[in-house]
Amino acid sequence: MPRAGLDAAVVTEAAAVLADEIGLAQLSMSVVAERLGVKAPSLYKHVENLPDLVRRVAVLAATELGDALRDALQGRAGRDALEAAAQTVRRYVKEHPGRYSATVGVRPVDADSGANADDALARALDRSLASFAAALRGYALDPADDIHALRMLRSILHGFATLEASDGFQLGTDVDASFSWMIDFVDRGLRAGPAS
Repeated sequence: MPRAGLDAAVVTEAAAVLADEIGLAQLSMSVVAERLGVKAPSLYKHVENLPDLVRRVAVLAATELGDALRDALQGRAGRDALEAAAQTVRRYVKEHPGRYSATVGVRPVDADSGANADDALARALDRSLASFAAALRGYALDPADDIHALRMLRSILHGFATLEASDGFQLGTDVDASFSWMIDFVDRGLRAGPAS
């Protein structure tokens, strides 16, 4: 019989908090069970295994980030939207490095076939992508360049945020100044469009 009050959502939240505290690579079923005050076999009544649990953490993180992006972008366009999206990603990765890590490289069920409409991860990732697309909507991009612009934006924000969260910036220049410089640079590039 499952422990009262313990369900997949509770297990996932505990795993997400632990991933932020100790790092996703250190996450294990036994560590999560210890945090919840149960034996590890009790968790298997709620989640299949560690990969399933990490996937659930990824869904949680993608949903949280998608919601934060949606809220931050309300009523914004152009550089203002770009900066709001960038600051939101930066803040989320700093506050939740472990759960954000779970979103990197995870793929929706049947991603290659396109038959993933019922997959929670696919829906959560689509919401995040829609928010990134909204941040780019204020720029006069050729629709053929939309995917390229999305990939560029995600790559730049992911790279900066994960380097900052892992203390990867060791030079003496102020990191906030570098971040603002990056946003200005990307904004100018998006306004200029691709070189002919």
